[in-house]
Amino acid sequence: MRTDTGRIIHLADYRPTDFVLERVDLTFELDPTETKVEARLIFHRREGADPSAPLVLDGDDLNMTGLMFDQVELAAERYTATPESLTIRDLPETAPFEITVTTQINPEANTQLMGLYRSNGIYCTQCEAEGFRRITYFPDRPDVLAVYTVNIIADKDTNPLLLSNGNFLGGAGYGPGKHFAAWFDPHPKPSYLFALVAGDLGVVEDTFTTMSGREVALKIYVEHGKEARAAYAMDALKRSMKWDEEVFGREYDLDIFMIVAVSDFNMGAMENKGLNIFNDKYVLADPETATDQDYANIEAIIAHEYFHNWTGNRITCRDWFQLCLKEGLTVYRDHEFSADQRSRPVKRIAEVRHLRSEQFPEDAGPLAHPVRPTAYREINNFYTTTVYEKGSEVTRMIATILGRDGFKKGMDLYFERHDGEAATVEDFVKSFEDANGRDLKQFSLWYNQAGTPQITVSSSYDAAAKTLTLSLEQMIPATPGQSNKEPMHIPLRFALIGANGGEQAPTSVTGGEVSGDVLHLTERSQTVVFSGIASRPVVSLNRSFSAPVTLHFSQTTDDLALIARFETDLFSRWQAITDLALPNLTAAAGAAAKGKPISCDKGLLDALLAIAADESLEPAFRAQALTLPSESDIARELGSNNDPDAIHAGRQGILKEIAVAGAATFEALYKGLVSDAAYSPDAASAGRRSLRNAALGFLALSENTPVAAAEAFAKADNMTDLSQALTVLAHRFPDSPETHAALASFETRFASNALVLDKWFQIQATIPGDGSLDRIMRLMQSPNFIASNPNRVRALIGTFAFGNPTGFNRADGTAYRFFAEQVLAIDKRNPQLAARLLTAMRSWRLLEPTRADHAREALMTIERSASLSNDVRDIVDRTLKG
Repeated sequence: MRTDTGRIIHLADYRPTDFVLERVDLTFELDPTETKVEARLIFHRREGADPSAPLVLDGDDLNMTGLMFDQVELAAERYTATPESLTIRDLPETAPFEITVTTQINPEANTQLMGLYRSNGIYCTQCEAEGFRRITYFPDRPDVLAVYTVNIIADKDTNPLLLSNGNFLGGAGYGPGKHFAAWFDPHPKPSYLFALVAGDLGVVEDTFTTMSGREVALKIYVEHGKEARAAYAMDALKRSMKWDEEVFGREYDLDIFMIVAVSDFNMGAMENKGLNIFNDKYVLADPETATDQDYANIEAIIAHEYFHNWTGNRITCRDWFQLCLKEGLTVYRDHEFSADQRSRPVKRIAEVRHLRSEQFPEDAGPLAHPVRPTAYREINNFYTTTVYEKGSEVTRMIATILGRDGFKKGMDLYFERHDGEAATVEDFVKSFEDANGRDLKQFSLWYNQAGTPQITVSSSYDAAAKTLTLSLEQMIPATPGQSNKEPMHIPLRFALIGANGGEQAPTSVTGGEVSGDVLHLTERSQTVVFSGIASRPVVSLNRSFSAPVTLHFSQTTDDLALIARFETDLFSRWQAITDLALPNLTAAAGAAAKGKPISCDKGLLDALLAIAADESLEPAFRAQALTLPSESDIARELGSNNDPDAIHAGRQGILKEIAVAGAATFEALYKGLVSDAAYSPDAASAGRRSLRNAALGFLALSENTPVAAAEAFAKADNMTDLSQALTVLAHRFPDSPETHAALASFETRFASNALVLDKWFQIQATIPGDGSLDRIMRLMQSPNFIASNPNRVRALIGTFAFGNPTGFNRADGTAYRFFAEQVLAIDKRNPQLAARLLTAMRSWRLLEPTRADHAREALMTIERSASLSNDVRDIVDRTLKG
């Protein structure tokens, strides 16, 4: 494991390599503990490079066993080799030359799951961001593109399957008991997109005919016996390929597209060219074992990794600072795909919920960074919600500013200009500027300035003049390394709603740019006057969440209720409910902290029950509206000095009042949404189940008995209903006999299914209260807890830290101390996993003083460790000092 060097990488220091890599030929002789890797690399010195510059190749814990120059053993005085680098001197000034490096690696011992590793009998690679250097010495950076030929030699019985990127060239026997396979990828790619898989797996096969008439073989490899559970993933893949052709004009470019599902994987999935490797939780599904959310996730992530073929593979990043160029853009593309496949407004609400719960706290804390950072200490720690989700929102704003046609023209020009290149954010933005004749210089600040913009809004209506005046002011808070921020270009969709619910259109607008239904806020302070407004309108601002900002707009309960009733933009209706709920929830938290009574505002109650009973609205939307802001949302609204116990008690009190007042409504919903039809994961069916399960949660609160949830658990014929019933039991009645029986039944029934057992761990990890820590520690002693499996660790320890505010933030600090011990232990075997878990501590400064002191001490315990990885050292230092 690499130890911390303290080295900071800066965007400003970027320069091209001194040598151009022309071709890569790799030969792997696979062995569990002694795999031999031979890399033949053809280089030439870059024009204009220093003629005396040595060739410096990256390594990470490598053991070199051979080195040749043009097929002759290289003299020792011409190179210097360490486990972390290989430097070769006295190289030709102009002529191409060949370097052949032989290394020996131990896949079985590679618990980091980076580079080439072997788990459950399967050889697998993960090379993004810097894993390839754990395989062989290499210029391991994204702007080094070359074509690859790969030969794989392995035992035939244990590894009948030998896969790599590109098209299959052929294979045959290779001596006693062995065989080989050869692959060639004709598309130049960086090393982070290299992939190899070997082992014994089952396969699901299909074909796809592209828009130009080529037939592409599709193969999804899974563990034997699980082939049927890959059917939905195959269907999602084919829909993704068709959608990308129709919407973005992108056709697939190889003869074969493969997906391999493995159980030990640090990431969700990886877009390696032609050979995507997936965490199996995002491939395997059937009604008995997968929830509706699992199906939606599989659909989205299959699409995301496939879409990377163009936005990430054909056009890759010049350097890792440009990570948002492939990830943020591709997240936008998969969001649009899912919106087209499902309910667009419900999908948008889910996206914004995730952004606010994960990215907004990141933007407001010590780990804040721009969408395109300017410096990093460990690149693995910048695979963040800022790069992904906020990066997607930045792309969405470009589409909002330019319109559908303008956005498409810009994307077409980007693909045309930069296919086969390693590009930058500037290249991306310039494509839109040139295609549309639009200056996006100010807009580009979204890539460079961290922090969530705060927009303060006030309005006044002049009945005599028939004018509405909107005054807006933007402020971007200081973030680590950025104290002074420039005004941003913020596109805000809006509607002016009359008392009868109809929209009012102004005859003219002065004081700012308005295009259609988009108000462009570009100044620090801006006043916009709408003329020809016949009666006082209610302003609906930032419709569909057109910009990732926080609005401070004091609107009356009546105004918000009108938006919640009449807005045609369903996202804004949901936002109005949220805006009604948050003040009530924060007041309830304050009352709970002081031991005072908790009451639910009548306007909020009436709006919620009206939406719950409104059959003109799709069930999935009604379920979203009934899901009040989370405890983390309330904590963010309060801002500081947070008491998680009071927040939890206040929110539960409000939910209880809603449940009691709406008992008849929720009972009617629960009974009326029963279906005798066979399970289907389609959006409409999933929406009905979502609303029915929301009603079940309220029934359990109003009746204060586990009977309804226990009956739901017994009757459930799919994992969505089964896991939701178990969650209601465990969270509402954790000590009841019904809950104990249901937990035991669930564990016994699914003991052999790792992905379902993860749900069992997750449900228990989120049971609120001081007893959570003891429960977590007991579950860690279960034979089903596998500390080496990232999914299982995330399901139990990760879910506890990120998803259980009262249990994790115990006032006595014992959970923080436990968590610090776990991070240190995990860091020794899997630094990436440890670092990502540690980000759960990012908001510790917002806690009340006693908890904050305990959290700081736990972080300092980690910081004082003498053997931290780069990954964890980077996170703990920034969390403490930022």
